[in-house]
Amino acid sequence: MSTTTLSLPPVPGDLVAPTARLVLPAGDLDDPTFRAQWESARRLGIGGSDVAAIVGLDKYRGARHVFEEKHGREIVRDNEAMEIGREIEDFIARMFSKRTGVPIATPPGTIGHVDHPWALVNIDRDTLDPVTGEVVGPLECKNRSEYQLEEWESEDGPPDAPALQCHWGMTVGGYQRGYVAALVGGNKLRWHVVERDQEMVDHLLDYCGTWYQRHVVEGFPPPVDGLEATKDLLGRLYEVKPEAIAEVDLRKAKELRAQRADLDAQIKALSKQKTAVDNEMRDLAGHADVVRVGAATAWTWKANGNFSETDFRKQYPDLAAKYTKTVTVLDLDRVKAEQEDAYSACRGRRLFVPKKEL
Repeated sequence: MSTTTLSLPPVPGDLVAPTARLVLPAGDLDDPTFRAQWESARRLGIGGSDVAAIVGLDKYRGARHVFEEKHGREIVRDNEAMEIGREIEDFIARMFSKRTGVPIATPPGTIGHVDHPWALVNIDRDTLDPVTGEVVGPLECKNRSEYQLEEWESEDGPPDAPALQCHWGMTVGGYQRGYVAALVGGNKLRWHVVERDQEMVDHLLDYCGTWYQRHVVEGFPPPVDGLEATKDLLGRLYEVKPEAIAEVDLRKAKELRAQRADLDAQIKALSKQKTAVDNEMRDLAGHADVVRVGAATAWTWKANGNFSETDFRKQYPDLAAKYTKTVTVLDLDRVKAEQEDAYSACRGRRLFVPKKEL
């Protein structure tokens, strides 16, 4: 456990939202000095991008990611996707305003709730009352792939994580309505209205406040979850020390091993059941690559899977020779033999559980 001494960002001056004051004025995130100030402020509270991870609705980040970031561990470095997201944000906001007629403005910066100073948010854009020009709610802008079009066109509203982020903006700012807009596939703009749900607001403040006190102020790490992203996080978080030994309680070790063995057995059983269902569907398809019920497609069985180089070489040896090319590859055997430290530093960590009982 690590203990952190916190100094919450000050929230002086007049309100900049019905229930929020300015914590840090807006600035250029590409400026190293401002970015350092911005990251420091973010570590002292719960922001909009943290909420979905904390409650388990973000498939890219979990509660452990938030914990490590709040305690100063650099988990995610700025990358190309994040840079493009920042650059395209203004375009998405302008397109949203043009399509909907809702006026927008640039927010003043990071704001904090007057009664819960740990509740912070950086709103992408403010939406305005077209008559008075007053700020009436947040707009969250997202850049998403074509594969996510269906979930953005759902009549049930936006995906969970962006919806929560928008609701957090309303929670901190005290607004009654917000919007979420996404550029999907680079050429389709989709948006949703998010109405304030007071029960949701109360729940988020209570849950995130408790989480903040326990895991940020008191410094207790949250339990790990089943996200692939968390597996990657743990692999980066702990640098392997060859031959180092960690002692664990016998009861805990047996409990975890038993749970793992039971889950392995369930996975194998379910995998066989699923394969049996898949095979029946393949059998019904026969020579056809599309199976329909009336005008609706029930399933397909098309030859669009992975290409078999082995089969190609056996069936078409002349073509295989014609289309074989020389490529440059890393000589891993030499790297391993001559650069042992560098080789070890770039190897992934594999969890292995011996079958022998403890």
